[in-house]
Amino acid sequence: MPDPPTARLSRRTRTGDRPIAHDLDTALRGISGILVTPYDAAGEIAPGRLAPIIDRALGAGVHVPVVNGNTGEFYTLTTDEACAMVGAVAELVDGRAPLVAGVGRGIRDACRLAAASAQAGAAALMIHQPPDPFVSARGTVDYVKAVSDAADGLPILLYLRNDAIGTQAIADLCAVPGVKGVKWATPNPLRLAAAIRACDPSIVWIGGLAEVWASPLYAVGARGFTSGLINVWPEHSVAIHAALDAGDYAAANRLISRMRAFEDIRAEELNGTNVTGVKAALQALGLDCGPTRPPSAWPLSVDQKARLDAFLADNGLT
Repeated sequence: MPDPPTARLSRRTRTGDRPIAHDLDTALRGISGILVTPYDAAGEIAPGRLAPIIDRALGAGVHVPVVNGNTGEFYTLTTDEACAMVGAVAELVDGRAPLVAGVGRGIRDACRLAAASAQAGAAALMIHQPPDPFVSARGTVDYVKAVSDAADGLPILLYLRNDAIGTQAIADLCAVPGVKGVKWATPNPLRLAAAIRACDPSIVWIGGLAEVWASPLYAVGARGFTSGLINVWPEHSVAIHAALDAGDYAAANRLISRMRAFEDIRAEELNGTNVTGVKAALQALGLDCGPTRPPSAWPLSVDQKARLDAFLADNGLT
């Protein structure tokens, strides 16, 4: 009998070919750790550099590693590179946690990457919201269905960065067979609450704006959150998640305030330093993953670098 959707996962394990069953629903209510994409000195992808980052994150208790997300510079990668990344990261994760793979761009590229992600052993797909200037709600439903078919029915997470499509359109997308959850990445808690009410109760709603927005999104029904901090300080992200899961918003907010300086740097230049801040921090920790690719900013400005160094030192990371 095939694995149920909540348990589909990489067939690679440390003990042989026996699959490890993970409860995907439970994992998605944890931390979705968005991995960087490392580059070598020639600017080519170098996924092997993720090994210590993944080991530390999973050892700290991060629930779901995510490859080909926005912190992974998805839109700067070719489809060939994205396919290579999901295969390599699946090997590095090695069945220790359910791997979520980002897919997107044009429909043919998205379907090709979806098929490659399924072949690599991803547990679920995260579909980036189509950035095409001409997007209809019903066309997006067709897009999601096509990607799901290409991945042989892997569970789907919708990555929603623009809620202007409206509650009904979100409900229509969540009604597509195979859609398991939504990464809500807009700063509109009340619209999130309306979407939750409009959709099947089985849908998992994940805070998609990292730790700093986790508390208000939790307050209206989201569970779990995305994180780029896990590349640098996974233990802190896990502590924030534990506080929120316990309903201790005061403790969670105190912990969030300790890492706000890091997120403030990432949010500068119209979020153009979002990945820059993460990769600069990794360099400072001796885990060089190369620069970011344009159009992200690189390197940090003198002032940004000074504030990052102070953040790392103040929290005992360097």
